[in-house]
Amino acid sequence: MTAFDQLSEPIRKYIRDKKWESLRPIQEAAIQRIIPTDNNYILISRTASGKTEAAFLPILSKVNFKETGVKVLYISPLIALINDQFIRVESLCEYLDVPVTKWHGEASKSAKDRLLKNPEGIVLITPESLEAMFTNKPYNIHHLFSSLDYIVIDEIHSFLGSDRGTHLQSLLNRLQRINIKKFCVVGLSATVSDANQYKELKVFLGDPDRTKIIRDTTPKPINTVFKYFGGAVDELPLPLLKDLYIKTRDSKVLIFPNARGRVEEVAVKLKQISERVGGHKNYFSHHSSVDKEVREYVEFFAKNSTLQNFCISCTSTLELGIDIGNVDEVVQIDATHSIASLIQRVGRSGRREGKTSNLFLYATGKWSLLQSLACWLLYKENYIEPIPVNNKPYDVLVHQILSMVKGSSGIAIPQLLNEIQANLTFSNIETEAVEEVITHLIGIDFLEKIGNEVVIGIEGEIVVNTKDFYSLFETPVFFKVSGNGVKIGELPLSPQIRPHENIYLSAKIWSIIDIDYQTKKIEVVPAMDGKKPMFLGDPADTAYKIREKMLEILISKEKYDFLEEAAQDIIDLLRKEFSIFTINDFRTERPLLGSNKNLTFYSFTGSKINRTLHFLLNTLDVKNVLSDTDSSFEIEDRTSSEFISILKNRVLNKDVNILLVELLEESPGVIDFSKWGKYLPLQYQAALLAEKYFDFEGCDTYLQHLIMVENNL
Repeated sequence: MTAFDQLSEPIRKYIRDKKWESLRPIQEAAIQRIIPTDNNYILISRTASGKTEAAFLPILSKVNFKETGVKVLYISPLIALINDQFIRVESLCEYLDVPVTKWHGEASKSAKDRLLKNPEGIVLITPESLEAMFTNKPYNIHHLFSSLDYIVIDEIHSFLGSDRGTHLQSLLNRLQRINIKKFCVVGLSATVSDANQYKELKVFLGDPDRTKIIRDTTPKPINTVFKYFGGAVDELPLPLLKDLYIKTRDSKVLIFPNARGRVEEVAVKLKQISERVGGHKNYFSHHSSVDKEVREYVEFFAKNSTLQNFCISCTSTLELGIDIGNVDEVVQIDATHSIASLIQRVGRSGRREGKTSNLFLYATGKWSLLQSLACWLLYKENYIEPIPVNNKPYDVLVHQILSMVKGSSGIAIPQLLNEIQANLTFSNIETEAVEEVITHLIGIDFLEKIGNEVVIGIEGEIVVNTKDFYSLFETPVFFKVSGNGVKIGELPLSPQIRPHENIYLSAKIWSIIDIDYQTKKIEVVPAMDGKKPMFLGDPADTAYKIREKMLEILISKEKYDFLEEAAQDIIDLLRKEFSIFTINDFRTERPLLGSNKNLTFYSFTGSKINRTLHFLLNTLDVKNVLSDTDSSFEIEDRTSSEFISILKNRVLNKDVNILLVELLEESPGVIDFSKWGKYLPLQYQAALLAEKYFDFEGCDTYLQHLIMVENNL
């Protein structure tokens, strides 16, 4: 029996009406496995290969939607992705007369009310909206989701290795606890590549033996050109912008800079160039600070623009699976923070069958070019960064304790401990540690103990009764920006935000005329010239393998046909700079540059190991300045032999945990990478630092194998 024959007749009719010539490979495989079994599945296939239908075609054919309750829960990392997928899923479900409901902060209240009156069909939701229901209306969780058959997790890779992913794990466990039967999970991803990642995915779903991987390895051709334009630091060089305009003016294009401020700079300046030469006007910006209605208009325009070309400068808001139609080219400005991100972005072009993906990469600095090249070569080798594993997520534990207590309006401590112990997400955290965390939360008035029960305390009420509570990521305070009564977007408060300052936002230039600090509103009017806005945010970590690849490129003589001449010249220049070191093994040897004053140690290792090295050197009273951009340490007042001896011996006068507690006492802001970590007892904050911010085990392994290579005299 073919995969098509296994589908229900309404679904077969849908396929015939859509005039599909055939099923995609991932769809064929998924149908033949999902329908006859009750396993969990992870569907891995490149972007735009039909993964959504691969999940829903067999699920819709298999599930009995006449039974009471919501039968399928679709979980997405983005509201915009839910809105996009809603159209596709609803179109499918029309053939089965199965209702589909969006449930998030921007969704229709009347649609939610209808669902509550008659729980049925399919619900599309974000983890944060699910958390809000657990916290505020747990009876709705039971009412709606106690008879689930399937959970579909879209873009599952975007959750892995993050607090948000750990949070989702906990929510899945809590859902399973209230479900009358064991539901199945189907995860969708484009960026999981090796056996180690498969293992972590299976653990993530909580049932490794019952979780199977289905992967479509069909390659997609990609045309790649790397360009280099050095010069301006604060602003993009004008020659780059002119070249970018010429290369993209006759195409449908997505441009990915690495920051929201640069997104606006690109959109505004390309639009200005286009206006001067009489080009098209379809230049947009798309990121989380652009107003929702504006973003939706941009998505609608792109999806329905068959004749007009367009250019959207964007962040990761368009990196994931939102279908915005047929994009011809993707442009990346400077290195992506990860290979996984590069894969997602490249896949945004050539989405239609038989089309080639086109990638232009512009670098504005020599190290950015080198990192971009390393990422690309690793991508060609099918390498993707390993998934960071947080075995003891104490910070997420704090959040979930508050959620459980708030949702139950008070809970007996033994029952709370039982709920946590039953949650596989926290299986590696000892009961004693959980009890200490609860005691600490009582001590800081986040919880209040009444007899043998705990309820939310006075300080806890302040935290749990805000929308910000439902998420595991920090959201800075934003001011709403409006002009003539029309909302344009949001901006964080910074020294740049003051009256008469001109800024870019939503691909236009505005002059600030008034700031209302009480209502957090900024009034603007159109302007002729301005500056890109400043957005807060820490740069993402770079993986060890990327840095190692950068060194491998530097000691090789290989030429790359996808590098334009200026880019190849920069790589050759960097190679010349490092030719003073005789390095034969890029895996173990590292350059140590000696001069009359200082040493420069090029570690060529990952960001977490660099941070750990920096911390250890500080504890050993070695004056050092770390630059993670080029993975280098400037070392003061030490000879090369002294420095080599220090790294080899690594003699600490105190236990690492004691040193971490001292670091937290001196610099409490170091824990700010974790939204909920600051509410932990100090020893668990230290454990969190060791697990998520530093990498002592990796650093120790690195130093054990390290061979210093000094510059030739």
